[in-house]
Amino acid sequence: MDVSTLFSVKDKVVLVTGGGKGIGRMISEGFVANGAKVYISSRDAKACEKACEELNAIAHAIPADFYKLEDCKRLVEELSKREKKLHVLVNNSGSNWGESYDGYPDHAWTRVLTLNLHRVFTITQLCTPLLEAAAVPGDGAKSVGDPARIINIGSVDGLTVPALETFAYSASKAGLHHLSEVLAHHLGKRNITSNTIACGPFESKMMAETLKRMRAQIEASIPLRRIGTAEDVAGCCLFLASRAGAYVNGATITVDGGSVISAKL
Repeated sequence: MDVSTLFSVKDKVVLVTGGGKGIGRMISEGFVANGAKVYISSRDAKACEKACEELNAIAHAIPADFYKLEDCKRLVEELSKREKKLHVLVNNSGSNWGESYDGYPDHAWTRVLTLNLHRVFTITQLCTPLLEAAAVPGDGAKSVGDPARIINIGSVDGLTVPALETFAYSASKAGLHHLSEVLAHHLGKRNITSNTIACGPFESKMMAETLKRMRAQIEASIPLRRIGTAEDVAGCCLFLASRAGAYVNGATITVDGGSVISAKL
């Protein structure tokens, strides 16, 4: 029981949606640095290609627009041509929409819930045969096996009431957390675990404007007095994807410096 084997993801095949930017990029880099073969997918083809070039040859881009069901199918078809197994699926792609309550548009709900919730189910469902192929069953006392893993990137906004007017986003992330638990129940029986990381504030395109305006205030509200780093979120993903996290199923892990438990007067 040593660190080199307990937390190893070497040679595992990983798909990270939205893996070219922000938190997704941080996760992709963490897996690549530890010997996994990573596929990055999002509708931003240039970001995917750039990330793969910078990460090195064991990262591969398969651009896809997840708003389009046909693109979701094409992504998994292309992945299936290249790989017989998928050890880890990281559902990270997401969108946000901030606007006042009185002016919040109807189409924002369709856009945000489609990508943040609906397509998580779609892509997971399509990838399930590849995940099942990667799952190694246990054989009683000799071995516990090695389940395939689904890691869903949620948000602390799905656990607490956000100060910002992001109604669809917070609802979608709360739904994602529960969907992950439902998947854990159904897919655990097929030797696939499903867990959620509820992220606090990190450097990302989605958070850029908020951090520009409110960084000091946000950091002051977090017990650890800082925002998240690449090592924080990538480390949690590596734990869940390795032998160390093989018995974790249906959990929501907050990676937020303690923001959700910070006392408010």
